[in-house]
Amino acid sequence: MPETPYRVAVIIGSNRRGRFAPNVSDWFLRTAAHRSDLDLDVVDLADHPLPDLGNEPTPEQAEVRAALSHRLAAADAFVVITPEYNHSFPAVLKNAIDWHKAEWEAKPVGFVSYGGLGGGLRAVEQLRLVFAELHAVTVRDTVSFHGAWAAFGDDGEPVDPAVPTGAAKGMLDQLTWWARALRDARTAHPYGA
Repeated sequence: MPETPYRVAVIIGSNRRGRFAPNVSDWFLRTAAHRSDLDLDVVDLADHPLPDLGNEPTPEQAEVRAALSHRLAAADAFVVITPEYNHSFPAVLKNAIDWHKAEWEAKPVGFVSYGGLGGGLRAVEQLRLVFAELHAVTVRDTVSFHGAWAAFGDDGEPVDPAVPTGAAKGMLDQLTWWARALRDARTAHPYGA
């Protein structure tokens, strides 16, 4: 009997005007869509305006937060697509992470990053610390686009697709291994119980 696909929330962590995120996320989603073991749920933070943490949400923001919370809670795993801004990750991403706690616990997180020379890897290293505090498990392999603006052609595809496609396969293989292990563990014994 085939196993139920793992529900993966793909979080697009940038809401900046003129952002490069759609180029990277569209490529990743096309790449990951070939896998029959994944059920992808795209969460674009540009479409989920949350108040700054500590501020009382408006009724509209409370509705957005509740819908986002439900989608994150339903996920077996996460892929965070993040740029690197000033050697870190975007504020909108941190805010969305901080509005939630239990939704992240005992679930794996993979990363797709992009930026200049560092390819977003400094943002990923900082995100690993944040997710560890939230009891999430980050997978070792990542996908990173160094000099991202030159790494994609006009057709939206990577200029040299072999490396990022191989990296995506490796990251997703690790993510699904952890998704299986942690889903089985949460089913047998709820986390924190």
